[in-house]
Order: sequence, then structure tokens, then C-alpha cells
Amino acid sequence: MRELIVQNHHHASIVVWGLSNEITMKGDKDPDLLANHHRLNDLCHTMDPTRPTVMAAISMCPTDSPYLEIPDAISYNHYFGWYGGDTAMNGPWFDKFHAQHPTLPIGCSEYGCEALNWHSDTPQQGDYTEEYQAHYHEELIKQLFTRPYIWATHVWNMFDFGADARNEGGENGQNHKGLVTFDRKYKKDAFYAYKAWLSDEPFVHLCGKRFVNHTGDTVQITVYSNQPEVELFANGSSLGVQKAPDHFFRFTVPNRGKTHLEAVAGTCRDTADICHVETPDERYRLREQGAILNWFDITEKEGYFSLNDLIRDIVAVPAGKQIILQLLDSVGMGDQGTRSEEFARMIGGFTVLRLSGLVGALGENKLTKEKLLAINAQLNTVPRA
Repeated sequence: MRELIVQNHHHASIVVWGLSNEITMKGDKDPDLLANHHRLNDLCHTMDPTRPTVMAAISMCPTDSPYLEIPDAISYNHYFGWYGGDTAMNGPWFDKFHAQHPTLPIGCSEYGCEALNWHSDTPQQGDYTEEYQAHYHEELIKQLFTRPYIWATHVWNMFDFGADARNEGGENGQNHKGLVTFDRKYKKDAFYAYKAWLSDEPFVHLCGKRFVNHTGDTVQITVYSNQPEVELFANGSSLGVQKAPDHFFRFTVPNRGKTHLEAVAGTCRDTADICHVETPDERYRLREQGAILNWFDITEKEGYFSLNDLIRDIVAVPAGKQIILQLLDSVGMGDQGTRSEEFARMIGGFTVLRLSGLVGALGENKLTKEKLLAINAQLNTVPRA
């Protein structure tokens, strides 16, 4: 901490000094942990009385934790809508925290959602599509940016980045939460959702440029712009003018043959193409490369659980809950106690199979094919509620 402050004291971009990140992964009441944070907090104030201190707390950290009372400000890393829960939980969670701590500045130090070059007209949480990522960030922007008491928000992440242990989304060794691809060559649609809210430079962006082939008779097209109105043309014919106070414009477009789209907002223009196909384009569907198991390798018994079920459904049944808590404990993600249950709730939107892709990054012991099949056999004995 001394080196950090000495090296960066005069850096214009430094707003606060961070004491720690997700340090309460294994509990928030350890006396040494609390004492060390008090020492760090005092050190920062002594060396630089001009800047406040902050900590990034993990979602499971209780909002009445003594750990939160140490710094000048707090931020939480939340992934509601990706690792668990749903997007609608984010704003209300911060409202509840603010009501509980009206004088403690609260921010969001991490939030994000992974997307690769997969696509769907019906995007779902956990499908790694560009469309779900765009939906996720639309919701987070509206919920976080409209709450003036939130002192800061930090998207995780601007760019896809290397993460050796990860096995997610069909491209191993990377974290794909970036708004821009790993090679910096393609800005995902979600990037332009932020531009619509934050940039004064007039622009318009047609979403879905990498998603051309659609099977439906109509396609829902989203346009982002910081201009008050957007008009959409399909093969030269106007589909009308839309206004959108949230900067997210929606159009229903007939899907017959090939259609050239042009969005117009003031002097700004953007184009894209869609095409009607009879069968779904398999190039848009997630294909796991090098996965230990795929969903279709797993034995399923009617009326019983398997690795393909959501964790929140499994833990709703006592026998299933015990299996999940034992699993979390075996890979270093739990302690067979309150912390394990909190973590299980946080990742409730995961299937057990999807969780196995995170174990190398977050846990201490990787899951082998044999271990996963053994867990699946256990789950096959647990009846659904």
C-alpha cells in the first residue's frame, strides 16, 4: 500500500485508495482481517489525507458486516442476472443498502455478462449470446445510472481478457465479459448502449450486425442512439419513427427474403442486413470446445435432477441442497455453512455443469469427468420437488 500511494499520489485519475477486493470470500468477521483493514485504512489517511478509502465487497458479504464500517466508501461486486438471480434485482438491492446505510457512499465495483459470437432471437441468461449481453447492460444502465446516490459504477470489463483456468462460452482460456473483443477489433452491441448514455457525439448504432439469418416472420431490431428520434428503413421503406427516453429504440421488422436495414438519427446513419432462413443457423449456437462434459453426455432420469438442472432448483430440495453444499466444499467454494448457502443462492441461475467451468478459476480443485459423472449419479437419485 505504501508503494502504491507513493507511486501514484500525483496521478490525476486516482480518486480513491482501494484497501481490498472480495477479501471476505471465506468470512467477514476474522479479527486479523478486521485489524489489518483498520491499519491499511489509517495508513492511507496518514499518507494521503486528500483521498477517501474504499473496499470492493463480494455479493455474499452481509450488509451489516463490521468490515463495511472501516473505509470511507463501499462498493459491491454484483452479477445478478449473470451468475445468479436476475437483472431486476440490482437496483432494489442498492436501494435497500442505501436505506440501511444512508450516509455510507455505495457503488458497484464489478458487474458484467459474457458474450461471444453466439446469437439468439430469444436470448437467455447464461447463453453467452451478444443479444443477452446487450439486454443485461441495458437493464444495468437503467437501474444504476438513475440512482444518484450511487457514487461510482465499474463495468467488468472493457475488453475480453486472458484467464487461463476458464472453460466457458466455447472458447477456453478467456473471460468474455468485455464490451470489446480480445483483439480490440469489434465493439459488441453493449458497448454502444453505454455510448448512447454517456457520449455527446451524435451517433446511431444498429444492433445485430453479426446476427444475419433469422427463422421468424418478424425480427425485433434494437437501435442505440443519443439522438431524440430514430427512423428505420427496410429495403428503402420507412418502418416509422421511434422516440426512446432510455436511448434504446425498438422496431419490429418483417423478415422476408433479404432485407437491408438503415437507421437514421438526424445526420447519423447505420446499416445492417437480415435474411429469412427456414432452419436455425448452427453457426450462431454455442459449441463447447474441449469441455470435460457436454449437456448431451449426461444421463437424465425423468422426475429426477441432473447436472443440467439449475442450482436454485436443486437446493430447494433438502437432499439436493446437501449434494450442492458438499460439491462447493470439495472445490474450495464453501464451508458447509452459511457462506456455502449464500454462494449457492448467488449462482442459482447456473446449471451444475456450467458451474464446473468456473471451478478452475474460483475453486481450489478441478472437477474431472469422473467426479462430474459421480455427482450426476447422486442427483439422479433426488426427486424433483
